[in-house]
Amino acid sequence: MRDGPDIARVAALIGDPARANILTALMSGKALTLSELAGEAGVTLPTASGHMAKLAEGGLVGTRKQGRHKYFALASDDVAHVLEALMGLAAGTGQLRHRPGPRDPEMRKARVCYNHLAGDMGTQMYDSLMARGMLRHAGKALELTDEGRAFVAAFGIDLDALPRSRAPLCRDCLDWSERRAHLAGRLGRAMLGHMEASGWVSRVKGSRILRFSARGDAAFREAFGPA
Repeated sequence: MRDGPDIARVAALIGDPARANILTALMSGKALTLSELAGEAGVTLPTASGHMAKLAEGGLVGTRKQGRHKYFALASDDVAHVLEALMGLAAGTGQLRHRPGPRDPEMRKARVCYNHLAGDMGTQMYDSLMARGMLRHAGKALELTDEGRAFVAAFGIDLDALPRSRAPLCRDCLDWSERRAHLAGRLGRAMLGHMEASGWVSRVKGSRILRFSARGDAAFREAFGPA
């Protein structure tokens, strides 16, 4: 059947090892320069430039300029959602790029997935909200209940003030290490942002790892402990 979207073209863009490394680096949610991405991919600047042109043409990355510098980021939440799912598929079938290292347990405990919390603590938060009736599925969609809206407001998030975008308020995202869902969408982003602003968690430089402080870990357990 030849009708419909051309998944082969998108798969070919992601499938190149250098471009896969570039896209994985951008899953940190940070906009990176060409030289930073060249280092992540292990290629020269001209080669990285060619890869970025292909990724931009394919709609997988976007660019922005700040002064004399040009920065690259994933084009949308949809791109991040697909990449996380592919990471889960690769991990589940034993397709690992390296043996587990000393940071592997930290990556599995808590990490950033583009702009929201992932890993064991991400799935724990999702499971807690689902078990307490604050999130529910409505068909294929994930929605916040009235109880959930009250909880989110008490948590310190003004839903009406969240930036408008094409991204849904709530979204399931398949966690690659836990193989279960964590919370994405505008709410997932706001929850992680609030935890960072409150000093619960900080990002480990040069990594997707999120490290909770002792106070943050205790506050997280109180907010998202077993129902």
